[in-house]
Amino acid sequence: MLTREQMDQKLDEHFGYEARDDIEGVVGTLDENIEHDVVGWPGGPSKGRDQARAFYEATFPDLADGQVTSRRRLYGENFMVDDSTWSGIAKGRPFGFEGRNRPLQFRLLHVLEFTDRGDIARENVWLDIAAIQQQLS
Repeated sequence: MLTREQMDQKLDEHFGYEARDDIEGVVGTLDENIEHDVVGWPGGPSKGRDQARAFYEATFPDLADGQVTSRRRLYGENFMVDDSTWSGIAKGRPFGFEGRNRPLQFRLLHVLEFTDRGDIARENVWLDIAAIQQQLS
């Protein structure tokens, strides 16, 4: 069983790669059979690193200077729930809205399961689309 510190380290590593737009780094934190589910994403849930990579390739060009701040984390046996705030710049068309290089901030809820080796086996993400819409409409 992973410790809280091991789960924190892996998610912080994952968020760090996201902040640097390092797709290979992000994908490297995922298990090869990752179940990747961003709720509401038009492509739906995906399976495997290559399909998860497609989400990041589509999303990273739309967002810049992103920082994730965890507000609260809850833990169980090889799983974590992370309540975070993302802040940065909407430069493209994030989530279908015109960014026009405006500041953007919204909450994220991650439910993550980890392999015994510490890789992320399941990443389920909810975005505060209402906040995104309010800021970019």
